[in-house]
Amino acid sequence: MSEDEPFEILLVTAPGLEDTTRAEARALSFETLSTFPGGVTLRGTWRDVWRANLHLRTATRVLARVGEFRAMHLAQLDKRARRFDLERVLPQGSDIRVDVTCRRSRIYHDRAAAQRISAALESRIGARITAKAALRLVVRIEDDLCTFSVDTSGEPLHKRGHKPAVGKAPMRETLAAAFLKDCGFDGGMPVVDPMCGSGTFVIEAAEIAAGLSPGRGRSFAFERLPGFDAQAWQEMRAEAESAARVPEHAFVGSDRDDGAIRNAKANAAQAGVGDWTRFVRCAISDAGPPDGAPGLVIVNPPYGARIGDRKLLFSLYGALGRTLIERFSGWRVGLVTSDKGLAKATGLEFEPVAAPVSHGGLRIFLFRTAALG
Repeated sequence: MSEDEPFEILLVTAPGLEDTTRAEARALSFETLSTFPGGVTLRGTWRDVWRANLHLRTATRVLARVGEFRAMHLAQLDKRARRFDLERVLPQGSDIRVDVTCRRSRIYHDRAAAQRISAALESRIGARITAKAALRLVVRIEDDLCTFSVDTSGEPLHKRGHKPAVGKAPMRETLAAAFLKDCGFDGGMPVVDPMCGSGTFVIEAAEIAAGLSPGRGRSFAFERLPGFDAQAWQEMRAEAESAARVPEHAFVGSDRDDGAIRNAKANAAQAGVGDWTRFVRCAISDAGPPDGAPGLVIVNPPYGARIGDRKLLFSLYGALGRTLIERFSGWRVGLVTSDKGLAKATGLEFEPVAAPVSHGGLRIFLFRTAALG
């Protein structure tokens, strides 16, 4: 693989976060090309692939588009897949997973297409095809154009590698980062989550404020690919680590559950932000702001879809709204829920709501306020 030859890179993201991910990529000086449902396309080199995996907070995966060809029928797909320079992009004799989707093409059977491509991999590079492989070839056949992409991330990017303890229905780190960004958070203000669970919002905010790269504590699939330069990768990681700084603001989480507080503290320590975060056990009605200037309250209460009885949740949302109005004057609020009726029960005045985001089969919304009076 040539390190300097640019190609198309796909950032996969949760549907509804395309614009947020594109803005993040642009802020990191990537050359963005366009958005598509569930993602963003970039133009870059293999080093940009590394950098995207290391630094992007809102993307789910990074795919490298490695080639394409026309195929009108299965025999042609088989022949052209066997001629494709697979050893240029995938290691010899490795375990590989093959995922195929077909749309508006004369080749319409995903499984049959996957069998032909798998046979080509076995013949050309001695691959072992398995659904549990760390390396994944993503094949899209659309309008008779067969496109090969390599999943360079491996595990989804929300798995930062430093969150050993989780509770019920946890917020994914990629979504937490996106909602923080959509609330205007850039690290320059305090953050409070009065229903913190395992601490995702608070930890993510502290990491952003400290300039810590989200991928600093994990490995990636691209490290197994041909031509990977381990020394250059370590230099990139070291450069990112040198940019870290001590946050200037408070990042506080509270929850009424002792187990949640223990999990949050353990996760913050594992992430290296234990000194900059604080987690306390208290009910919503007892929550209050830290000393200093106002900032952002961001909270992901139960929706009733998975946790809790919706009828009982109206009183919880009402108590949350009263606490925020009475004690958090000057603070802005970001509230994540799938239920607009529950959001209304807070009594807060929300700004116009953006499009929903897909999360685990639910459509969730970010409700935002201006500074509370």
